[in-house]
Amino acid sequence: MKLLKILVLVLFATAVALPMWMAPTVEGQGSIQEALTTDMDAKTDDLFNNFGARGTPIDECVAEPEPPAAGRGSGTFEDNLFIFSERETIEDGLGPTYNDTGCVECHQFPDSGAFAQNMEFRAGSVANNGNFVDNPGGNLIHARATDSDIVEHINTAQTVKSFRLVLSTLGDGFVECISNTSLQNNVNSQPQGQRGTLTNVPVVEANNALRVGRFGWKAQHASLQSFSGDAYLNEMGITNPFDGGGGNTENPASTADGVIDVTFPSPFDPVEDPEDDGLDVIAFADFMAATRAPGRQNPIPAAARRGEDRFRQIGCEVCHTDTFVTASPGTSINGGAFRVPAALGNKRIHPFSDFALHNIGTGDGIVQNAGQGSANQIRTAPLWGIRARNRLMHDGLTVTIFDAIQRHAGQATAARNAFNGLSAGSRADVIAFVLSL
Repeated sequence: MKLLKILVLVLFATAVALPMWMAPTVEGQGSIQEALTTDMDAKTDDLFNNFGARGTPIDECVAEPEPPAAGRGSGTFEDNLFIFSERETIEDGLGPTYNDTGCVECHQFPDSGAFAQNMEFRAGSVANNGNFVDNPGGNLIHARATDSDIVEHINTAQTVKSFRLVLSTLGDGFVECISNTSLQNNVNSQPQGQRGTLTNVPVVEANNALRVGRFGWKAQHASLQSFSGDAYLNEMGITNPFDGGGGNTENPASTADGVIDVTFPSPFDPVEDPEDDGLDVIAFADFMAATRAPGRQNPIPAAARRGEDRFRQIGCEVCHTDTFVTASPGTSINGGAFRVPAALGNKRIHPFSDFALHNIGTGDGIVQNAGQGSANQIRTAPLWGIRARNRLMHDGLTVTIFDAIQRHAGQATAARNAFNGLSAGSRADVIAFVLSL
């Protein structure tokens, strides 16, 4: 009887303890958490991901926005959002050649920082040795100028021409915080025939220390600050310390007859360089870093749930990698210029991209920050948030998911053929899945 009582007590203790052993781990410091997401609805105030202070909306009648004077993370989200949304003027240094007047002009739909249907134009030529050569004055051909005499034109010698759609920046703070090792391990796990190419690119704010690129159609930037400095110059013509040229040289104007140097003190540029001291650039970078990742359609349709399984089965997930985990808080990244903050560290994200370059038959022939082999490669487009887009692929020339899949060739041939081998219903499910992202 005594033995029986002891056995009952042991069984009782086991029954009590078992749920404790099997219960999910309570999330605490150092645990991996799902990244905060936005519903991609402009009517919903859900962009801020807790990186830095939220602050209060800016009313210029009360006070001007304050840029993050003490470096990254020192400004508020509302200040940075206002600065990201400002329109530049000639007095600010706009142009002389440029594409638009502000960050939000190209990154707005449906939320500030997201997509636009705007496009860049890039051009160059192929030398006798087969190498790509930039158009004189650079491969970016600006759409606008502050003077009609310097509106950019190419001539017939520029045989390599491509439009590129503006990319969303929502959730890019999480992407910035993916470690090089995570990206490298993911690519190394891909089948040889589908393996992507990762390129080390300079981080301007870290004296051009190299890091794995992840931003832009050619993965030509590794940090949001470098990306912002480059865009401030290339897209708006605002020279700054992080533009890759030291803040002292404007984009030259490429005309059909040659290149015009428009750098101050030319007749076309009345503002001394650098036109920005770098604080606006940091504000841009921190605004993007503080945005939530694009969330899934809610509720997720049944067809999309079926399509998700098919998407993986046919091999799309090899390149459109669904999940990464960001580096731990405190990790030094960007050549030591930035430390992963708690709001962005140890976060599980679902970008559906490997951020690597691939040859899928749609390369635009342009080379940026990589070897000549990258001319026919394009970075895997992150699919998160794609439901907000109705122009697809890098050039915006495709308008249905079905046709976008059909354009996949080269390293994506097997996945495209597997998709085409599905039943009509299963193909529709895969498309429904993509449009739920």
